Order: sequence, then structure tokens, then C-alpha cells
Amino acid sequence: MSAKKPSKSASQRAMSTTGYAYAFLLILQIILISVNAENRIHQGDSLIEVLIWTINQCIPVLKQASNLQEKQKKSLLPTHRSFKEQ
Repeated sequence: MSAKKPSKSASQRAMSTTGYAYAFLLILQIILISVNAENRIHQGDSLIEVLIWTINQCIPVLKQASNLQEKQKKSLLPTHRSFKEQ
């Protein structure tokens, strides 16, 4: 006999879908930054300048990813019942 997995609630499925969408958009943003960096190298900018520019462009993306991760952690934390409910 196999035990059935508990199904996800609608809000958990929506949160999961939203998380995947955010992740996809952040990955796309990183790809576009790297393409732009490659174009800058081909235009004659020095590698150090492009590296510094790339790092400066990626910092906001990393902050966005970190904020998203924090929001997901907060939303997945179990809600504690109050003392009166116990």
C-alpha cells in the first residue's frame, strides 16, 4: 500500500508558479547583462571596465533574488496557534 502525498493548496501552487516566473525573469536579466557586456568588449571597452560594469549591473539582480527568497521563506513558515486555541 502506498500513502498518497498531500496535495498542495491553491495558494502554494500559485506561489510556486510565481517563484518560477521570477526566477526565469532574473535569469533572463542576467543573460541580457552578459550579452550587453560582450557587446561592450567588442566595442573596445577594457575587460576591467566591463567586469566592473557587469558587477554593478548584477548587484540589483542579486538583491531582487534575495528579497524573493526571504518572502518565500516567510510565506512557508508554519503559522503558530495562539495559546487560547490549544
